Amino acid sequence: MQSRKLWGLFFLILLFAAKGLLADRPPLSDQSEECLSCHEGIHPGIVSQWEHSRHAMVTPAQGMKKPPLQRRVSSKNIPDSLKNRAVGCFECHGINPDQHKDTFEHNGYRIHVVVTPNDCATCHAQEVQEYGQNLMAHAYDNLMKNSVYQQLIHTVIGKAGEKKGKLTFAEPTKKTSADACLYCHGTQVKVVGTVTKDTDFGEMSFPVLQGWPNQGVGRINPDGSRGSCTSCHSRHDFSIAMARKPATCSECHKGPDVPAYKVYKVSKHGNIYQAYHDQWNFEAVPWTVGKDFTAPTCATCHASLIIKPDSTVVAKRTHRFNDRLRWRIFGAPYAHAHPVSPDLSIIRNKAGLPLATEMNGEPVKSFLISEEEQQTRENRMKAICLSCHGSNWVDNHFARLQNTIKETNETVREATGIMQRIWNAKLADPSNLFDEAIEREWTSLWLFYANSTRFTSAMGGGGDYGVFANGRYQASQNLMRLHDWLKWHLKAIKNK
Repeated sequence: MQSRKLWGLFFLILLFAAKGLLADRPPLSDQSEECLSCHEGIHPGIVSQWEHSRHAMVTPAQGMKKPPLQRRVSSKNIPDSLKNRAVGCFECHGINPDQHKDTFEHNGYRIHVVVTPNDCATCHAQEVQEYGQNLMAHAYDNLMKNSVYQQLIHTVIGKAGEKKGKLTFAEPTKKTSADACLYCHGTQVKVVGTVTKDTDFGEMSFPVLQGWPNQGVGRINPDGSRGSCTSCHSRHDFSIAMARKPATCSECHKGPDVPAYKVYKVSKHGNIYQAYHDQWNFEAVPWTVGKDFTAPTCATCHASLIIKPDSTVVAKRTHRFNDRLRWRIFGAPYAHAHPVSPDLSIIRNKAGLPLATEMNGEPVKSFLISEEEQQTRENRMKAICLSCHGSNWVDNHFARLQNTIKETNETVREATGIMQRIWNAKLADPSNLFDEAIEREWTSLWLFYANSTRFTSAMGGGGDYGVFANGRYQASQNLMRLHDWLKWHLKAIKNK
């Protein structure tokens, strides 16, 4: 009998505790309450993610009262109707309806499918402004409006055929592009009609979206904005912890053209992360070196607000991810200083190509940040390194990177010189730089192997990855192939 009384008391305590937790949660708008009443049965996964999010637990007004270093809400003025309520379904999918071409009537409300950076800017204005100045935000146009990269795309994902003894490559379909290059670069999401569907609640009409689903970093949204916050902060929990973990970045930074995640995994930093990350605090804002984490992740170096245990700021939070980067080390034949503008479609070299260097590697300086700005950005990155390493270690690391950039650029210059001789001898057609096998040898040298070598050096990624796994060995091998191919063909011509 005594035991039963104790168990009864225990369950009463649990019940009151649960009610207390529910009472502590901020109120929801009537609209979001109605959304949840239907969607918790239809989409329990989405609702569960939201219920565990900070949006569900903290109002914008509460967020604005946090001390500056702890604050995640950067907007100064938030509409009174939103301030004192949880950020629920309607607060994101019902805001700015007149700006969204995907707005439609749904159960008496005007809502839209695609939540965009402009919507997020209601509470996170600074982050959205910075992101808009970021290369990622322009990733769609920087790919789709670049004639050189378009040639590469067509020969990689376009349907191949043979015509008059020559391989041809068709323009890839929209679905193929969305499933391939635009998965990361972002699609252009357009409303192309409406469709009526039979749902659990009867017939309902929905917009038909071309280019959807997509969470690419440079997505062109139905309200005209660029980008997708969910690339890093996946919906519907929008977790800062997720954005700070390397696996999130690996979704787009894993291939041989941009092997950041693979290099990180074999680096000492990656080694420490694998050993101890379950002991780290990925939720803390600000993020304290030595307390919350003991080795950098991608976000540490490129985005997060970092402080020392005495609250000294090491690096300010930024969503312009090249703020701490001097060099652009991938995506082009040669490494070069970062461009001034995130819109790379405006860049032209002397040959009229949309590249920030000439074919001999000479930088097109008018489009690139100054030496002073390069040093400023490098110093920002060094400040993070110096929170764990001595100055001699850090200075020598960056000196090695500078040397690697110089040497890989020289290798690419040699290969490009041979490739130009091949084109000049009419042994390959330069009208498309990527549609012949010998051109692919040249492409792989800079797109894969030079890039991997640079990433290995930049990230302290372990020598083997940048030598035999996917770096210097393969680059020199391709240089030999180019040289021998040209030599053999010139000899064949001479002996005719």
